Amino acid sequence: MNKENLDTNNKTKEEIKDERKHNPFLKRPLKSTNIKNIIAVLSGKGGVGKSMTTSMLAVKLRKQGYKVGIMDADITGPSIPKMFGSKSKLFGTDEGILPVESKKLGIKLMSVNYMLDSEEDPVLWRGPVLGGVIHQFYQEVVWGELDYLLIDMPPGTGDVALTIFQSLPVDGIVIVTSPQSLVSMIVSKAVNMAEKMNIPVLGLVENMSYVLCPNCDERIEIFNKSTIHEVADNFNLEILAEMPIDPKLAALADSGKIEDVELTLLDQVVEKCQNI
Repeated sequence: MNKENLDTNNKTKEEIKDERKHNPFLKRPLKSTNIKNIIAVLSGKGGVGKSMTTSMLAVKLRKQGYKVGIMDADITGPSIPKMFGSKSKLFGTDEGILPVESKKLGIKLMSVNYMLDSEEDPVLWRGPVLGGVIHQFYQEVVWGELDYLLIDMPPGTGDVALTIFQSLPVDGIVIVTSPQSLVSMIVSKAVNMAEKMNIPVLGLVENMSYVLCPNCDERIEIFNKSTIHEVADNFNLEILAEMPIDPKLAALADSGKIEDVELTLLDQVVEKCQNI
């Protein structure tokens, strides 16, 4: 993948954006909605910290003054409301559905959990219904003015991912992975899907890369030795962040206080988003 143009066909970013604008499958948001950039946060498998990365990136962008929203597209396993400590229900106007705003920073949130009687209720919907909900989240929500809409993708490359990449004007993808021996295969699936959909991959974020010893600050690799650098070289991608296992971050997410997070580990991801 060419790092300058961010796609295998050596097209410029402007040419890629223009192609997506003329996509016949492209859905249109409400007239009052103006979203400047859409970033999808994707993982090839579950349990790698994709939703955590999405939430922390949203907080980081918001604290830099950007207007930010999160679409929780992991319909059958939504976790964004939990991380933000948000249990609101949705309200509508004549114009459309109002997103929920986070308590501290005013990040706009949309998740299927806001539609359920209980956050523990299972979502037993088939593919076409899931796709319809995704379109509704994009087309019928009053997002207003946003600098960034982050999409917390479901794991894998199934129906929902295909629906989003075909019908929403996604500007870039951040791939989240973890230090496991399957990482090369997992990343390759995500990269190949991005290439087929003609969407640039901004780079890789490896979560759970290591843990810092609380006594000596030694970096300890809990899982297999990471192969993220070899994988990045193979696909000519940038490593944007290597995130540690941090009990403090987990505690913030579990208690719904992710907006209190303070860290610099996602600075390169923010920079990439700014340069789309």
